[in-house]
Amino acid sequence: MSSEELARKLQRRLDAEQRDTKPGSPEQQTEPPPPERPSTAASSELTKKLNRRLDIHDGTARPKQMKVFNPYTEFKEFSRKQIKDMEKMFKRFDSGNDGFIDLMELKLMMEKLGAPQTHLGLKNMIKEVDEDYDGKLSYREFLLIFRRAAAGELHEESGLMALARLSEIDVSTEGVLGARDFFEAKVQALSVRSKFEAEIREEQEEKKRMELERKQRRAAFKELQSTFCS
Repeated sequence: MSSEELARKLQRRLDAEQRDTKPGSPEQQTEPPPPERPSTAASSELTKKLNRRLDIHDGTARPKQMKVFNPYTEFKEFSRKQIKDMEKMFKRFDSGNDGFIDLMELKLMMEKLGAPQTHLGLKNMIKEVDEDYDGKLSYREFLLIFRRAAAGELHEESGLMALARLSEIDVSTEGVLGARDFFEAKVQALSVRSKFEAEIREEQEEKKRMELERKQRRAAFKELQSTFCS
């Protein structure tokens, strides 16, 4: 149906409603009063929606502005380096450079990672984090994969867990079973490193004490020796 035909039908309907509401008309005397017309605010909202639909039909509608998110403030559980690594990976597989990873690009990604998926498996992967139901992964939805992996919300056998585990974003380099284990392992590694450094410092302090005691004993021996020789 063309936009002109739709507009004409809308106008005829509005004219009919106006004729029905005129006082003294036969319809008003023989039939029950028509339902109340919507309020001005509701009519304005309806008009906006109809105009928006006409613009979309004519191809002149402006795209709605998407809410810009800051990954560093929204995904605070990740370091800046991790987020930058995720962004690099996302852009590397966004071969269309449209800001999304579609089904075919995800298929290529999983093949490159060594975990190829079936067509249904790829669809399920997208569906699991596809918050706007557009059938593809935005950068924010891509980050959600790693957030859910870190929170232990993904099944071990799922394609998304395989993506998180096999990616180059530190998750696979630690040799852990999952992303949550990765963060636990990271904390443990830092703890072991701190303990190791503390032990080294303690050994160095012990050597310093032993050297100081040796010098003191030598000085005391020389002083004693000088006393007997004098």
